Amino acid sequence: MSADPQMLAFDPNCQLFSGCGFPAPGLHTFLYEPIFTVNGFEFTKPMLLAFVSSILVVGFFWAAFGKAKLVPGKLQMIGEAGYDFVRRGVVYEIIGKKDGEKYVPLMVSLFFFVWLLNLWSIIPLAQFPVTSLIAFPAGLALIVYVTWVSLTFKKHGFAGGWKNILGYDKNLGPILPLVMILEFFSNLIIRPFTHAVRLFANMFAGHMLIVMFSLATWYLMSGIGFVYAGASFVMVMVMIVFELFIQAVQAYVFVLLASSYIQGALSEHH
Repeated sequence: MSADPQMLAFDPNCQLFSGCGFPAPGLHTFLYEPIFTVNGFEFTKPMLLAFVSSILVVGFFWAAFGKAKLVPGKLQMIGEAGYDFVRRGVVYEIIGKKDGEKYVPLMVSLFFFVWLLNLWSIIPLAQFPVTSLIAFPAGLALIVYVTWVSLTFKKHGFAGGWKNILGYDKNLGPILPLVMILEFFSNLIIRPFTHAVRLFANMFAGHMLIVMFSLATWYLMSGIGFVYAGASFVMVMVMIVFELFIQAVQAYVFVLLASSYIQGALSEHH
């Protein structure tokens, strides 16, 4: 079902002293009319941004490394710096150089894709963090989850895989059943949930704050309220700068956790 168009529009005539209350942002801030519909499937603005993000990430690294040179050009240098940051700063540190090398492409892709999905929040015309919709972080977390579970059973076999997931250690004695139950819920249910929600919640909250102060700036630009509108606009700028930091941190944390899960799958003990 598409969103009500009236919920999506902000009345430019609604300002302080105009007789209307402050149009506080709500869930309708995250709803968009479909760009087009095919057999009931609605293609929305967030989907378009996610698609463009995929093209940009693939296109950038294709351009940077498609014809790699011994003496790199500027684009290749930027690509190598980004690739090396994830490889050495995350994968090697968490998984190790020997086991981690094969997972570097996955982690690099996840990092830059998530980062770009976040960055749309402060890009003009787009102005929406795609990861503020739970479906996108959940989909990415599912990829990590399936990879982790598959590697666990591939590395340790069926019985060994369950021991790894459940934290089986006979030295725990009588508390072993309790530990195994806790580990089951922690690893198979809570882990993928928190992996997705951590990214979603931060981007959701950040976008809501930027929208709120942006609307407040316009709402207060009437009569004496103009004085307060300036303070609100300063908060918009502060929030944008803060969001730039949070967007990069959340992409880093998402990949850091993904690497730690894979490291746990490859290790002998959970």
